[in-house]
Amino acid sequence: MAASLRPWSSVPRPVCWLLAACLLLQLGWRVAQQQAPAQARPLPAAPPAGVARLASLGEPLAMSKAMLLYLQAFEDQPGVSLPWRALDYERLAGWLETAQTLDPRSQYALVAASEVYAGVADPRRARRMLAFVAGSFAADPQRRWPAMAQAVLVAKHQLHDLPLALGYARELRQLATGPQVPPWVREMEAFILEDMDQLDSARLVIGGLIASGQISDPHELAFLARRLDELSAKKAK
Repeated sequence: MAASLRPWSSVPRPVCWLLAACLLLQLGWRVAQQQAPAQARPLPAAPPAGVARLASLGEPLAMSKAMLLYLQAFEDQPGVSLPWRALDYERLAGWLETAQTLDPRSQYALVAASEVYAGVADPRRARRMLAFVAGSFAADPQRRWPAMAQAVLVAKHQLHDLPLALGYARELRQLATGPQVPPWVREMEAFILEDMDQLDSARLVIGGLIASGQISDPHELAFLARRLDELSAKKAK
């Protein structure tokens, strides 16, 4: 068999040059790949909840956590650190919604939306996260009120949108009525009305809270009574 092998000297010179050129091209391509600047991958569309549930193999809670961990890790890609404003927030909301559907008792997606992704320096993106929180809140207000209260604060202090904050605060007062919800949550609407100089409306809200019996703590009742007196005095000026 060794006798059948042809020596290199018998290979035509053009073929040798061609092989050498191919080798150099391969080496150059590998070097270029290593030196090329890293490029961020766009966030893919979230799988529908039904598809994700099937893929979970009977473990939807684990799949929900895996999806949220994927989102958390997506910001740090090889050689690239993505700012939040570079993410597609419509797709981001889709991932959060699917994760929330798979594990409706978890607060993870709502906390991420209201306290992390809503902090982006882009009002349009921040509003998209608040809309996700508000939509989720209505489905389970007794457990999801913390994220909605945070949405009120973001709307008021970050977006400076008092009408939006007022709408969220009103939903809190009307829907978050369970005994585990602290009184200050239901009082947020009155404070925002006062900020908007709607003093009569603020007085009506506070008076309604007192009359409804939703607030039974004596200290809170005394606080609200003082607020009523202060609003009356401010109105009289």
